[in-house]
Amino acid sequence: AYEQAESDIMLRKPRDAKKDRLVNQRLISLAYGQIGMIQAAAGFFTYFVIMAENGFLPYTLVGLRAEWDDRDNHWVDDSYGQQWTYDERKKVEYTCHTGFFVSIVIVQWADLIISKTRRNSLFQQGMRNHRLTFGLFFETALACIFSYTPGLGEGLRTYPLRGTWWLAAMPFSLAIFLYDEWRKFMLRRQPPGGFFERETYY
Repeated sequence: AYEQAESDIMLRKPRDAKKDRLVNQRLISLAYGQIGMIQAAAGFFTYFVIMAENGFLPYTLVGLRAEWDDRDNHWVDDSYGQQWTYDERKKVEYTCHTGFFVSIVIVQWADLIISKTRRNSLFQQGMRNHRLTFGLFFETALACIFSYTPGLGEGLRTYPLRGTWWLAAMPFSLAIFLYDEWRKFMLRRQPPGGFFERETYY
């Protein structure tokens, strides 16, 4: 509602309400099959980074769940032979959950920005929608509050993150932005009815 119309909006045919659905197969494919996969990869990558920096390399996590969740098992070995009590393991686990949540916030920056237009580049559209900019800062502030507010972790099971763990999802956020800019470039370059319009234009 607050975003300015795209520059070529009047050149497009109006939507056929009987045939053109607001949520169609192409939108679902783009949101879940393409962008969503990059977002999920960002979350899992951050999870594995936190685990690895605490001594649990990815290959040691396979089949570890029963041993990890055993309250009576106070000595689970990590990849380097360090032993972890139940409480220590759960603290690392909840830190990973927080990292996954924060990584989704970070890739949502790109997701929100690419959703500004369906065909035009961000460089054509600009960032003049200050309500959207406020939303970017607000969601980031909420992530900080959930992660760093003392006592909040008791109820939400969130733990403070190292600054470097915020960076783990940044390449994925950039990948989403670059991928969508390329997709929109191909949309503009191809004639109407081309492959990218048929498969990715919603």
